Amino acid sequence: MTSLPAGWYKDPADPTTQRWWDGDGWLGKAIPADATPPDGPPPAEEEEPAAPLTAASSTSSPPATPAAPPAAQPGWGTPVASDPPPGWQPPPGYQPPQGYQPPPGWQAPPGWQPPPGYQPPPADQAPPGYQQPPPGWTPPPGWTPPPAGWVAPPPPGWQPPPGWQPPAGWAPHAYAYPVQARPHGQQLAGLGRRLVARLVDIAAVLFLNVLVNGWLAYQWWLEVEPVFRSAMSEPFTSTPEPLSQRSSYLILTMLFVATALWFAYEVPALANSGQTLGKRLLQVKVVRLENTDQLGFARAFRRWARLGMWTPLWTCYGLGFAAQMIVSGWVLFDPKLHQGLHDKSAATVVVAVPSGRAAKQAAATPDHADDSTGGQR
Repeated sequence: MTSLPAGWYKDPADPTTQRWWDGDGWLGKAIPADATPPDGPPPAEEEEPAAPLTAASSTSSPPATPAAPPAAQPGWGTPVASDPPPGWQPPPGYQPPQGYQPPPGWQAPPGWQPPPGYQPPPADQAPPGYQQPPPGWTPPPGWTPPPAGWVAPPPPGWQPPPGWQPPAGWAPHAYAYPVQARPHGQQLAGLGRRLVARLVDIAAVLFLNVLVNGWLAYQWWLEVEPVFRSAMSEPFTSTPEPLSQRSSYLILTMLFVATALWFAYEVPALANSGQTLGKRLLQVKVVRLENTDQLGFARAFRRWARLGMWTPLWTCYGLGFAAQMIVSGWVLFDPKLHQGLHDKSAATVVVAVPSGRAAKQAAATPDHADDSTGGQR
């Protein structure tokens, strides 16, 4: 059953003619396709009267044989492409067959809009035979063009041709969200744990300085005590006496001794195990950036020197202390690896390590253990 309204249309049996379609079948005689049809259906055809039978003919003539059906006309039974009637619209949800291409010179009808989500490819990346939208085409509401450099993903199973080279700056994959680095599969040490570990190390070095630099500190106090008492007795009337040359030498000597004690405390420990006392208590460790080998003396010294060699310059209006704060505080400006300037110079990174008991349990657990059901996990 067709929904084609009544009217004059091309005859599917003979496209060079046209006939009247009444909604159920073809009526009337065909007229040329280029002729102007009447406004309504064709006039009814008058049936020719049948010739009367005579007695002679009825007795002498044999019975007439039925006429043979007319021969099939050329093209009968084969669908012929024809233009749709005026005002015809495709049904809702209609999709053209796969591989369909509009005929040459086809123009979109007025008011036509592409389906939701359609994105025309860039001109330099369009497939062969693709035609850009016609002039005056407007994208659907809410459509946004792809960003600069966007490339359509290849179809499933696509393989690059032999000898293909990726374009400059192309990356196979990029994360759309920040990902925390894990050097050698270990988690980076948190800044809070690193700060507490450094404070523990400072307390340990300070304790060593009390033992070693105690006598020098006592001699320095003997030099500055008279000046201090004089300034406290008459703070507004008397001019403070300058410090002696010997007191300056004692201060500089104590700073050099403190630097040597810091070196002896930190460098050998980092060279052998990557951990000082504070780092061991807080379960953090200094490792190489490229592998998991020991740091070695040279790299441990290079890391410590960028931080510890500024100690003698504390007497220069606090220049050494300010430099140490910048070197160690650089971790705040390196969210990727949390490296200070001393870490960057030695190519090291500080990672969190499990406790000794957890590490022993992990090492004792086999890679494949039988579960209670008899399978392997």
